[in-house]
Amino acid sequence: MIDFKIGSEFLIDGQPIKLLSGAVHYFRIAPSQWRYTLEKMIEAGLNTVETYIPWNVHEPVEGKFNFSGQADLVKFIELAADLGLYVIVRPSPYICAEWEFGGFPAWLLRYPDMIVRTNTPRFIEKVAHYYQRLFKELVPLQFTHGGPILMMQVENEYGSFGNDKNYLRKIKSLMEENGVDVPLFTADGGWQQALQAGSLIEDDVLATANFGSHVAQNLQVLQSFFDQHHQKWPLMCMEFWDGWFNRWGDDVIKRDETDFEISLKELIDHQASFNLYMFRGGTNFAYYNGCSSRHEIDLPQITSYDYDAILHEDGTENDKFKVLQTALAANSQPRLPQLINQDLPTVQRTDQVRVFDVLAELTQPVVSDLPQSMENLGSGYGYVLYQTMLTGYDAEETLQLVDARDRVDVYLNQHLIATQYQATLGETITVELQTTNHVDLLIENMGRVNYGARLLSPIQRKGLGTGLIVDRHFHYQWRQWALDFCHLEKIDWTKHVCSYGPTLNRFKFELGELANTYLDCQDFGKGIVLVNGQNIGKYWSVGPKKRLYIPADFLKKGDNEIVVMETTACDVTTLNFMSNGD
Repeated sequence: MIDFKIGSEFLIDGQPIKLLSGAVHYFRIAPSQWRYTLEKMIEAGLNTVETYIPWNVHEPVEGKFNFSGQADLVKFIELAADLGLYVIVRPSPYICAEWEFGGFPAWLLRYPDMIVRTNTPRFIEKVAHYYQRLFKELVPLQFTHGGPILMMQVENEYGSFGNDKNYLRKIKSLMEENGVDVPLFTADGGWQQALQAGSLIEDDVLATANFGSHVAQNLQVLQSFFDQHHQKWPLMCMEFWDGWFNRWGDDVIKRDETDFEISLKELIDHQASFNLYMFRGGTNFAYYNGCSSRHEIDLPQITSYDYDAILHEDGTENDKFKVLQTALAANSQPRLPQLINQDLPTVQRTDQVRVFDVLAELTQPVVSDLPQSMENLGSGYGYVLYQTMLTGYDAEETLQLVDARDRVDVYLNQHLIATQYQATLGETITVELQTTNHVDLLIENMGRVNYGARLLSPIQRKGLGTGLIVDRHFHYQWRQWALDFCHLEKIDWTKHVCSYGPTLNRFKFELGELANTYLDCQDFGKGIVLVNGQNIGKYWSVGPKKRLYIPADFLKKGDNEIVVMETTACDVTTLNFMSNGD
């Protein structure tokens, strides 16, 4: 049997090979576009595809696993094998990847003693249960079993988080106990502290580095690290950043193709193996966008994960594609036809209801004295509506939300009186309270932090935390609805009682042919879009991108339904579709 080994070089059946890899996230791409994307990798001159495996996609509800549709990683890996590509998988419990909570499922936060990325009993127990199911999918696809998987990752950039070798060894042993027998690796920042803290070099686990520039310097640090530990291993950049991610309200970040070309040539000249992060961008569908953190301020990332990658979010070529082909001297072969996006006819709104009118159709309320967290109330994603009654004395009072996360619309007696987010969250609100007062708090989870120390912060638990202070006392007795809008089929679109609050806007239309397209959201305020029940992500008027990508997979020949959940006063009456995402 042909084998794969790591000596002073990567060896397949004893023959040296450079791993020329690109990152493709199957969970960010419509399944019908997997083959096309993998074929474009070959056209560009790559021989390997790398992917993360997000725990929260595959175990969205504790004990209930999903490996179908867009989560069918076996199908994705088998497609790669059919095309002759090798595969690197990164099944570590934590992936970062600018993905919600770094890949951890929200239900972990229901456990008060949960400390992620640590060798603590509760966390390890949940990882072990997940791994028992996950590796049933992966083990048969290992190179040692005749499959395409060459290597698997133990942990991801752990050296930028901790240095507990016992934790790393526990994850490694869980992988091996579940049948993993291909070579293992870690990936860390390209500096001494990160490599030492995050690697298992003492246990003969390959150390790799992540960087996007200063190639010679980073490779020299990695080589010195090997020398210090008397290891003769091949140099590999496991994440060579060819672009970057984007956050709400910021400008779109791009990497100049000339700068990319210079650094790529340097990698090749140093005879290093590499994995381009990303080869193809994708989409943070549903509520899966992650969140950066800077100076204790959370900075949620946008729905588009275009990344300015070799292939854009929609699969079309970036100018860097030709740069890559030239650098790798890729064999000339027939070019694949580009994926096509199309304009679709304008659609007018069919129905509208207020969310507050159809709460009973969306979910059941939970009644409690203390406000409950989003994770304890439902899926842990989307929104929570908190309702209560306040007694007043026809006088001016102050209200203050304590530990509310992340963005709150405050309604008093059917009027929006405040929207609090980031710098204003928790500020006192001066109001005139009548004898009896109705309060609605619509709280949105904007995305959990996916990197750094705040991964362990209480801010990861969403919704209303400590509570609401009226005057100087905490207020008790709440009704709460967890709203992820996953099931809209029971909605009564004829209800028209409320005249305030977020709206659900339904658009019904027919299609004769399917097409990839973009929904233009530039005239919308803030909310989400569901296409035939598939949540395609969040939009927000602050940008930087104001169009949402809709793969043809989510549309149907014949009748289609799009529902826009709008949280602001914007009246969403019309849908316009565009052929590009600019």
